Amino acid sequence: MGEPKSDRDGEFQAFIVGAWPRLMRTAYLLSGEQYAAEDLVQSAAEKACAAWTKVRRADEPYAYVRRILVNQHARRSRRRPPELLVDAVPDTPGAEDGFARSDQRAALMAALATLPPRQREAVVLRHWEDLSDSQAAVAMGCSAGAVRSHAAKGIARLRETAVLMELKGMTRIGGAV
Repeated sequence: MGEPKSDRDGEFQAFIVGAWPRLMRTAYLLSGEQYAAEDLVQSAAEKACAAWTKVRRADEPYAYVRRILVNQHARRSRRRPPELLVDAVPDTPGAEDGFARSDQRAALMAALATLPPRQREAVVLRHWEDLSDSQAAVAMGCSAGAVRSHAAKGIARLRETAVLMELKGMTRIGGAV
């Protein structure tokens, strides 16, 4: 009739173990807090597990789960205003994440934490996740024009951030400054 439950469970487990570092980075950049990022990823993983049959049939299962993550963040940010607690981006052994190793990450995270949730989502998805406008629009559940608008406003606010202006030798943020 179908494949055994243990095969599906193993497939989901392999997927989530592989995707966890990227999901954590995205969640951390969206939330600005380690514990909130862990909660977001855990919540997204639970929803993905419940719908694994549908998720694994998607053209890009990671994009599907990332959309769940962004939706969870949007729901939470509507319920309560974001806090401005900023830690260092968690380093994940073996992760290909030059930003996490950057000496400038604390200043970038502090500046990112000042952005409203939708601008932060657009900047994170466009510049850290390197998604196109249309891919970010799918993840955010809005139009590509809205993504461009939110990203442009977010980058403009980041350009005005005194902490970033003071960083020696830093002339570009996410390829847009």
